Amino acid sequence: MNVTKIGTKESRTRCCSNGYCQRDSAEHKGYDRALTEKRITESNITNADSEVNGILEQILDRDNLNRAFKQVKKNKGSHGVDGMEVEHLLQYPKDNGNELRETILEGKYHPNPVRRVEIPKDNGKKRNLGIPTAVDRVIQQAILQVLSPIFEPQFSETSYGFRPKRSTHDAIKKCKEYANEGYTYVVDMDLEKFFDVVNQSKMVEILSRTIKDGRVISLIHKYLRAGAIVGRRFEETNIGLAQGGNISPLCSNIMLNELDKELEKRGIKFVRYADDILLFARCKRSAKRILSNILPFIENKLKLRVNREKTTVAYIGKIKFLGYGFYPSKAGIKLRVHSKSVAKMKDKIREVTSRSNGIGYEVLKLKLKQFVVGWVNYFKLADMKNLLLNTDQWLRRRLRMFIWKRWKKIKTRYRMLRKLGYNHSNAKKYSNTRKGYWHIAGSQILSCSITDNRLREAGYQFFTDYYKTVSA
Repeated sequence: MNVTKIGTKESRTRCCSNGYCQRDSAEHKGYDRALTEKRITESNITNADSEVNGILEQILDRDNLNRAFKQVKKNKGSHGVDGMEVEHLLQYPKDNGNELRETILEGKYHPNPVRRVEIPKDNGKKRNLGIPTAVDRVIQQAILQVLSPIFEPQFSETSYGFRPKRSTHDAIKKCKEYANEGYTYVVDMDLEKFFDVVNQSKMVEILSRTIKDGRVISLIHKYLRAGAIVGRRFEETNIGLAQGGNISPLCSNIMLNELDKELEKRGIKFVRYADDILLFARCKRSAKRILSNILPFIENKLKLRVNREKTTVAYIGKIKFLGYGFYPSKAGIKLRVHSKSVAKMKDKIREVTSRSNGIGYEVLKLKLKQFVVGWVNYFKLADMKNLLLNTDQWLRRRLRMFIWKRWKKIKTRYRMLRKLGYNHSNAKKYSNTRKGYWHIAGSQILSCSITDNRLREAGYQFFTDYYKTVSA
């Protein structure tokens, strides 16, 4: 199979009209094979020609590849540097599946660089996301489907991120359980830019302890070092994992499982969800000692970075974990929605119900329902009855403001107020008011006409109403 590469000397100067590099069969000599055909020299354990266990054959099994194609198609997602959309995958395996399989088996397959994009974080900074091509996502998914069952039994019980049949709710419940056992002081560990700084040599070494098929290790290493296209410029990726690739979550768990096992060996209770980690202790002094003792292992053995400023030792009631907070009560430690999560939720509501976003009523109802249902389902473990009552009151006022703005003209306001029950005199008086939108939204004019029940009947979703259905 003639494997197409992105990043050729021609394609770097000649791009498609959509701004992405065109596909070209000639390979850029600056990184052709130099990054992708290197044998793994970092570990004496690995031989890239070794076929022990035949794991590569399992990965390239037709049924496994078909499952991978279906999963990638189901996940959808954006295109990579070659511009191929996921929808085009339906025909691709029929036309190229056999050649693709043979090329990988012969060790001649060279993954394309990822398309680098930046996504905003809550703190105003940006996170690098690497989007592989659709075909590379399929191959990575096929690798994941075979390797995940192999590594899964090795992972710790209190590791929850990117694992089957485990969720953020499981992690939160375990935190609450530890706190109610008396472990109320925690080390809130912050691994600085984890995905960007993973040491690839260390990653290969850890993989090689379990995977003895050197061809699989070599293929994964090719993906780690495939590079990235930033704008129209190629960048090498000598460190880190491409956050956005199908195998990156598994690789992150394999790396951090080393930390998990070390914590277990030292008898330290912990909960980890991906790179969000809490270490539990009975007192603050003990928590500080845990932190000082584990830092050398993380930084020297795993070669990861710990953000000393953001890593804190605190009472559990003062920390935020996966959006949740904790608070003491007579019945023990309970869960709440952290104040930062509440602020973020209100910002989203403001965005959806903005008076100037130009959306119609039906679109507003749909967006609001999607957000409310998703948000409540995520935070349903928390005690938040009063929070939701107050939030709904504020939300209804924003909806009334949105509606009043849409009525805009005096004659429209008069007609709608009359329709909602006001007599001629009051409808004429209120429709001519010059008071601001937010003031009117909280006044008797609208609260007595656009009532709570009328909003419900019109199809607007409220937090409290949905919360009752999931908390019963």
